[in-house]
Amino acid sequence: MSDAPLIGGCLCGDIRYEIAPPALFVSQCCCKDCQKATGTGHTTIIGIHKDQLRLHGTPATFTNTGATGGKVTRHFCGRCAGRLYTSGDLPGDHIMVQAGSLDDPGQVSPQNIIYVKDRVAWDKLDNALPQFDGLPDRVL
Repeated sequence: MSDAPLIGGCLCGDIRYEIAPPALFVSQCCCKDCQKATGTGHTTIIGIHKDQLRLHGTPATFTNTGATGGKVTRHFCGRCAGRLYTSGDLPGDHIMVQAGSLDDPGQVSPQNIIYVKDRVAWDKLDNALPQFDGLPDRVL
């Protein structure tokens, strides 16, 4: 990730955002919640402190209990349903922005793959990236 802010938003443009660098991490997540929320085998997330996100517009939310027992809230556009970011009890002040919601998703590259224990066989991942059954040991 460069030193330039990352800019993105939803499909219809009602919600826009800017992320101040640097990202804490960029991971591909294969957990079952991400699979259900995206309809894919994995999603790519950008971990940041919530103060790094400048949001223009008000997202809708959906909250459920994650695999670790904490509350997980997904933030998305109420009009087009474009996913934006995820927050929750356990990451606390940190959020995970959907890399696919960036205007230029090519600005980031995954550093690792998490929750490979939930991986589906048909989802092709980069085997050169470090893989973790759950979360790696890192400080959010």
